Amino acid sequence: MTDGAFDEYAEQYDSWFLENRNVLQSEVLLIKKALGNPGNALSVGCGSGIFELLLRKDHGIHILNGVDPSDDMARIAEQRGMVVKRGKAERLPFGDAQFDTVLFNGSPSYIEDLEAAFLEAARVLRLGGWIVVADVPAESSYGLLYRTAAKVGTWDDPFLRSVAPEHPYPIPFAAAAEWRTTEEKTAMLEEAGFVEFEYFQTLTRHAKYSDEAVEEPVRGYERGDYVAIRGRKP
Repeated sequence: MTDGAFDEYAEQYDSWFLENRNVLQSEVLLIKKALGNPGNALSVGCGSGIFELLLRKDHGIHILNGVDPSDDMARIAEQRGMVVKRGKAERLPFGDAQFDTVLFNGSPSYIEDLEAAFLEAARVLRLGGWIVVADVPAESSYGLLYRTAAKVGTWDDPFLRSVAPEHPYPIPFAAAAEWRTTEEKTAMLEEAGFVEFEYFQTLTRHAKYSDEAVEEPVRGYERGDYVAIRGRKP
């Protein structure tokens, strides 16, 4: 998906979260857990800023700085109180050692050169700062379902309809993503110099049932459809 396509589907992106409110709240709680006390934080690929808004309103976690390549997404995030620079994760428009925490929430699967993005995160982090990488793992039930739907090109398929959630992820977003396994993302983080990894997961039910209730995050990554990796810059 091009940056322009994200502009085209900006409202559809938010609509999906609002149709799956328990999924949204479960993911917000995961990000809250992984962030801890983030200090001066940057959200890379902040999109519409819906997570940052809920973290601020409901949990007192303030992430005011963001970067996103989509003008329409960035404008929505700015309306929600963020300061968003237009730019890509592979070349962040910030100087060295500016932030205590860098967050990639839902954006890794849409970043072409994720290794370069993690190196950029290390550059803008202060010594001892933290990176938090949260996304759908390729090996999860969400990841497998999304890849199947993208290959078919529609959710309007008898098999997919029988196993998909009531409000499935929009095909344009599923088709645009490059889903990576948790192990692949961890290896990239190690190559970028990060250490002391911790893992948190949520959405542990099958995707068909994931919106039935809000889940508290748990440690690990072996059974969650949304997983956060936390690492430190030494």
